[in-house]
Amino acid sequence: MRYVNCPWKNRATRLDVNDGLHFIRYTQWLDNKKLNLKLGRVEIDGERYEKYSKRLLLTVVSAGIMFRRGVSSCLKYLEAVPWTEEEEEKLRSLFTRFKFDEATSRDMLARLHSQQSTDTLQNLARHLVSSITTCSDANARNELKSLVKGLLCKSSVYEKEQPDINKEDFYAVCQSCMSVLHNLFEEASDAIPHERMTKKEMGKPLIARISKQVDNINFLLEILLDRQMAEEFVDLWVNQGNLLKLHERASPMVRYELSRISAILFIAMGTRKLHCCSEARSGLLQAWFGPMLLDFGWLQRCRKGLDMKALEEAMGQTLLTLPLKQQYVLFMEWFRCFSRNGSECPNLSKAFQIWWRRSFLRGSETHAVESR
Repeated sequence: MRYVNCPWKNRATRLDVNDGLHFIRYTQWLDNKKLNLKLGRVEIDGERYEKYSKRLLLTVVSAGIMFRRGVSSCLKYLEAVPWTEEEEEKLRSLFTRFKFDEATSRDMLARLHSQQSTDTLQNLARHLVSSITTCSDANARNELKSLVKGLLCKSSVYEKEQPDINKEDFYAVCQSCMSVLHNLFEEASDAIPHERMTKKEMGKPLIARISKQVDNINFLLEILLDRQMAEEFVDLWVNQGNLLKLHERASPMVRYELSRISAILFIAMGTRKLHCCSEARSGLLQAWFGPMLLDFGWLQRCRKGLDMKALEEAMGQTLLTLPLKQQYVLFMEWFRCFSRNGSECPNLSKAFQIWWRRSFLRGSETHAVESR
């Protein structure tokens, strides 16, 4: 026995826990009266709430008056219907406020709480990205990339419930994609005999296969950048000496794909999203700045979602992070390229002016200050 406040009587009354009549009258009162009831953060209007909200409210009422059959009936209904994310949060709140017996709540709790361990979730993330990189259907691959990136990135709406991803797993997939890309460029330069190629490989255009692998690498790189795990990727990309040699021998309509990867790194560095030591930045620019100058015209014609203005700005900003002597070498290389090719080369004039002022106009001031 317990006292509860009964709106239909406007007073507190003593209810028998087995007395369903009061409960029925209360539900009728909810249907016929306009009610604003605060349930946690949710405000429910009696004239507008749907069946779900009504059942959730009745579950609270049933639990409050210890009406077990009412609780069981409502939970069975709630367990059997789909939930929106907002409704799921309400149910989580409900189970933190009230304790239900195991037989009543077992099925509901199985939907609310996962029993998977962190290791299992990390293995699942690795399996998902690996499956995407080997997916043969372009439309499905793009759809899945958007889905998985939305789930794994820290900016996702699911951030609070994400486990940490295993960096080594992602870099293992990156290495696999790099190996495939290397083989494709060997094929592009006729370094692989045709008899060594499978029928599946020969059935698709080489350009499409190269573009797929570059998309895969950029997809992985974007997740690593979001997770602030991309520093090691810079070293990985700098050490692709064989790819650099194959880039020199490949056709311009194929080799520019490699500069799409460099472009993501330049933009990340220039916009302060990727923080690397001076040696890593220097190595990246010494290895891939020249190829970027050669490929810039093709990147403009085949942008594939790349923001060329952002790339130009980021390249200049990244150059300005190097020691002034190294800046001199690279800016001179750009100056010669731009004078020959014009719009086929990135416009780094703004960064060049900054370098000039720092090197020749402010250098004397700095020397005077140091000599004091």
